[in-house]
Amino acid sequence: MPQANWSAKRERQFKHIKDGLIKSGRKPDLAVEIAARTVNKERAQHGESKTASKTSLQDMPAGRRGGLRSHSGAAGRTYAQLYQEARKKNIKGRSGMNKAVLEKALR
Repeated sequence: MPQANWSAKRERQFKHIKDGLIKSGRKPDLAVEIAARTVNKERAQHGESKTASKTSLQDMPAGRRGGLRSHSGAAGRTYAQLYQEARKKNIKGRSGMNKAVLEKALR
């Protein structure tokens, strides 16, 4: 699925991500989709694409995000995500809460 306008580095990145996902048990079709989305987002964050969504540019890079969530599994949410959800639910005292307390308050 490598795109014609991807650099050799991005093609290697795509293959590496796809192979890793397949090795970890994901279905090949899903692995291809996730890998392509990840590479496209990295391209957007590094100014390599013509257009980019606001969320692609504001979110942290995939490598950093994955490292932060590595101990909580695939469904682990970041502190920022938990804080935003607590804000939407109008939970009082959220600014003084750490990640574990926010998770508990949101249950």
